[in-house]
Amino acid sequence: MEKRFATLSASAERVVDAAQRLIQQYGYNGFSYDDIAREIDIKKPSIHHHFRTKADLVHTIVQRYGDRFATLLRAIDETGEDAPARLARYGELFAATYQQDRRLCVCGILGAEAAAMSPELALEVRAFFQLNLDWLANTILEGERAGLLRVRGGADAQAYGLLSALEGAMMVGRGFGSDASPALAGTTYVSNMLV
Repeated sequence: MEKRFATLSASAERVVDAAQRLIQQYGYNGFSYDDIAREIDIKKPSIHHHFRTKADLVHTIVQRYGDRFATLLRAIDETGEDAPARLARYGELFAATYQQDRRLCVCGILGAEAAAMSPELALEVRAFFQLNLDWLANTILEGERAGLLRVRGGADAQAYGLLSALEGAMMVGRGFGSDASPALAGTTYVSNMLV
């Protein structure tokens, strides 16, 4: 599938950046092209020039977000650290997002609105989660094989639990008005697997 974000002009990139911030604050249905236009001082027809529909724009955001996240996961793997340390770094990715005005993960908030999106966009969001679950399961399995993690219920179940804990901690933190790092939920989850 074509990477829509790969050849963005500078002005289209500004639109994508603004829309991503708005999604992270208000969700898919919580912003409009008028909001983007006000935020970056651009005319609404200019936004339509780059992205005919909101679904096109959000598809580009999700693709770019997923690609960037995959790059961060590769960077964590390249540290050469053991599985528990890499899982801690993974939790820090969520903390870094949340520390920016309590922003949520793009795909986390979109996942909550999946029923309101096109099937194609919902598949892109699902692909993001699958990327994360695969990486987590492989890392957890590696930790189990190295004798560093005790895995109950299988690596896939633990991966699902850890991702859910981090995504959920962001949502609960925002709902509670807390600045507490979602990484704490990840650390607690991983510490329960330590040998």
